[in-house]
Amino acid sequence: MSQTKQHMLSGYRLLDFTRAAAGPTCTRMFAEMGAEVIKVESAPDGEMSRAMSKLRNDRSLYTVQQCLNKKSLCLDLRSPEAKALLKELVPLCDVVVENFRPGVIDEMGLGYETLKGLREDIILCSISALGQTGPLAKKPGYDYIAQAYSGITSMVGPPDDLPDLTLAAIGDVSTGVTAAFAIAAALLDRHRTGQGQHLDVAILDCYYHYHEVNVHRYSATDGAIVPTRTGRHMNYICPGGIFQGPGGGITIMAFLHHFKDLCAAMGRPELATTQGWQTDIERLEKRDEVVKTIEDWLATFPSVDAAIAVLEKHNVPCAPVLSVAETVTHPHLVARGTVRTVNDPIAGEFQIPGHPVHSSRYPANDPTLVAPMLGEHNRDILTGLLGRSEAEVERLTAAGVLQSKPY
Repeated sequence: MSQTKQHMLSGYRLLDFTRAAAGPTCTRMFAEMGAEVIKVESAPDGEMSRAMSKLRNDRSLYTVQQCLNKKSLCLDLRSPEAKALLKELVPLCDVVVENFRPGVIDEMGLGYETLKGLREDIILCSISALGQTGPLAKKPGYDYIAQAYSGITSMVGPPDDLPDLTLAAIGDVSTGVTAAFAIAAALLDRHRTGQGQHLDVAILDCYYHYHEVNVHRYSATDGAIVPTRTGRHMNYICPGGIFQGPGGGITIMAFLHHFKDLCAAMGRPELATTQGWQTDIERLEKRDEVVKTIEDWLATFPSVDAAIAVLEKHNVPCAPVLSVAETVTHPHLVARGTVRTVNDPIAGEFQIPGHPVHSSRYPANDPTLVAPMLGEHNRDILTGLLGRSEAEVERLTAAGVLQSKPY
């Protein structure tokens, strides 16, 4: 979607100081929904992720995925002139988003009080690993660091070894989306009150929010229940987990009222009313037996797909455990745009995750969106927004205040 097309957030402008995944995910949500996002990049090489996934023609596919429809302004951030330009941009922006280590944005002379002096109703969203306040606030961190502090890592993997990594940016991406929601809420609040605000969104807080039952089960039992990882199967409902199928894994969630559906699918409806099998608590006490019963039944099928077909016929919540390679051609994922094809002018055509918001008014995954080259919009921003002359742009470029590269 080009900037001339209307979308939900058209008319809003964000100044984007983010890098890596959480922050760029936040601003990506806005850029793909019509907001003008000015991505500020530090000269000479730009945002650090431009060095990642350089798989085609020296182009970062990571950058393409995260920066569709954003504008790139590349500056020597050590230069007083560059900082002056940024301060000129602030009053023209609705929101500033940053995910530096806490305190860095203040050291740059662009903390909330400074921004508020430039525009009274500005919204600053600060995204960090561990939060802007608290004993760990100054500690450097990434997704997995916050995950480890949240107790989530301790719940992943086999019970008799160290926990596993998830190998997906779950915390980063969901924190970015949470931050986008927070900004949208702050914009609504500004319409109501006329006030801006400083938002503090931490990956750690988002991860801790994921605990469905773990925290209250531990707290309410005074520690009698100590949640921990149990491998392939859930530890508070049964059956629920990943079962060995014929040639692959099958995720089955047949707890509560779904258990009778599974029993019917297995041709053993009597199990649903058998003493000791009727409730999740009872089935948990004999989980190994329950798992064996299900896996013995699954072994009678020629393939995972054949077993899935019978489970689906009886409305049992289930899914094959797909590999990434299998997802990119899966009919459902392709049809919905969950798997999205982009055609980058430098890197060509490839697949990325699609935008998760589908609207009855606005299409998702506009194929005309492109990611900017480093500093591609220097001239447009300075002449169009700040009213600088072409000669001034040339002077700032020659002085190294503005920089650009063709990737």
